[in-house]
Amino acid sequence: MTEPVDRRRLPRVAATLRDVARASRVSTATVSRVFNESPLVSVETRDRVREAAKRLGYWPNGIARSLITNRTHMLGVLMPDLHGEFFSEMIHGVDLGARARGLHILVSRSSSSLEELIGAVRSMRGRVDGLIVMAPDLEDSAALRECGGEVPTVFLNPDGRVRNGDTLVIANVEGARAVVDHLLGLGHRRIAMITGPERNVDARQRRDGYRRALHDRGLPPESRLEFAGDFGERSGYDAMLEILRCEPRPTAVFAANDCMAVGALGALQDQRVRVPEDIAIVGFDDIPLVRYLTPPLTTVHVDMLRFGERAVELLLERTAGKRAAARHDVLPTRLVVRGSCGASGAGDGSGPWNRGRASRDPRD
Repeated sequence: MTEPVDRRRLPRVAATLRDVARASRVSTATVSRVFNESPLVSVETRDRVREAAKRLGYWPNGIARSLITNRTHMLGVLMPDLHGEFFSEMIHGVDLGARARGLHILVSRSSSSLEELIGAVRSMRGRVDGLIVMAPDLEDSAALRECGGEVPTVFLNPDGRVRNGDTLVIANVEGARAVVDHLLGLGHRRIAMITGPERNVDARQRRDGYRRALHDRGLPPESRLEFAGDFGERSGYDAMLEILRCEPRPTAVFAANDCMAVGALGALQDQRVRVPEDIAIVGFDDIPLVRYLTPPLTTVHVDMLRFGERAVELLLERTAGKRAAARHDVLPTRLVVRGSCGASGAGDGSGPWNRGRASRDPRD
């Protein structure tokens, strides 16, 4: 005799679009319109369909849906690096901006090889609705102009504007001028700089800001006070050792990013040079770590979370067809004064460092 079947032990059959239509008392076409975000469906019907789908555990097949709508609901993100607080904050901002709109992101690391870089961009075609590409390298920017046109693209920190895509940049020159102006306002006249990679646009712009601030005070920039770095902590450490051998020694140092400033502080501690009593040091980026150093680092704040979110907004404006013309946006920076520069406090925000898009924030 055959035992009765215990239906509770049977594998659960996935709900179908027809099941959702039956449960919500609408046609299958209406269910399809709801999940394809059609404006032809009333709010009441949309809520009823989504509630039925949730109750039944139904979710539309992503591949089939993309074939019907010609959209993948995925944004591609291509960056030169994926580690460190600077990049992680930016990716977090992109992810927040995408998820708020029901989208997901596909992240890939680019390479210093132009061939691999172009290949990475091309590999995302057909898999994403748009691309966010960080292109601070001069040669990379030229290559990306050639391969990014077929997919809606936002370029982050490229060398100039890109004909086929939107651009979003950091106010690097203004930020560097603000922090060097601050040092000059404290009485420093011999200010060294630890630069970033020569081919990197951010590095070049921050060096330009440093030079302009000196020039504005009638102090011609000296190449012997510019020391090469690569944005890494070790290069900041090594550059600082060179700076300490200068005669006369600089009284202040501007590092083109916070990672190099951290390395430079390590060198000063190893050499038992006091900060800021013997030498002041400032950075750029305001990564979370630097406010907990001893002393806390004076730096230029870049809101990388907002940077990532704004990149998503620009991209979706283009993919939604809200505008055809390319757009160029600038993310402002602000000076954050802490103990490493020797200032007695953040003050009220007045003074010569409040210029252009970079501003001083007394809250930090």
